[in-house]
Amino acid sequence: MAQPAFGLLLQRLRNERRLSLRELGQLAEIDHAYIYRLESGEKESPSEEALTKLIRALKATTREADMLRYLATHPQVDPGLVEHALTDTSITIEEFSAAAGMAFRGTGRPDPAKLVERIRRILKEENGNG
Repeated sequence: MAQPAFGLLLQRLRNERRLSLRELGQLAEIDHAYIYRLESGEKESPSEEALTKLIRALKATTREADMLRYLATHPQVDPGLVEHALTDTSITIEEFSAAAGMAFRGTGRPDPAKLVERIRRILKEENGNG
């Protein structure tokens, strides 16, 4: 089973903070095995309480917290989009959630960078700047 987008982001944030599963579990007052299951995709959609504890323990930025909250309620998001958003910090939560929510016909999907650019053009036109 491929790692889900939420699990990918959670694991990346934990690793960036150089925390083990046990250390994050202690800081968040959550069982480390539960955090592992969230990261691996065995569990989805943590409660708001658990999510808040994880965000606080990770000292997540507003953008990171917003992404975690979005991904907790949208498990179908492409992990590639999360990877791209982590490398391109100029992507706003509005752009991220719009790109994540796009529907596609067939099996082909544009690469995340092209998808975000498409979203930016659409948002620019909607705001009368296009």
